[in-house]
Amino acid sequence: MRDYELIFIVHPDLDEHAFKEIVERVSGWITEGGGQVLKTELWGKRQLAYPIKKHKEGQYVYLQINMEPAFSAQLERNLRLNEPILRFLITSK
Repeated sequence: MRDYELIFIVHPDLDEHAFKEIVERVSGWITEGGGQVLKTELWGKRQLAYPIKKHKEGQYVYLQINMEPAFSAQLERNLRLNEPILRFLITSK
């Protein structure tokens, strides 16, 4: 198991319930894959450096996670296929 940091940007127009559902879904994918979510920080709505899919703002989420390196490819695939997630970055800590 390795420590990773995951930051993802969610569609800015989602209501609070839908936003929390997406964060819980991502955390669920990690725990189902045998990993752990060590820390969750909701950074809130911030202005983007450049427009992404015609949006100038996004809701930022930071997760500190612990998972197997082989699971990162599956997590990336799930994040890429989830439409409300505009961008994401997974880094090894």
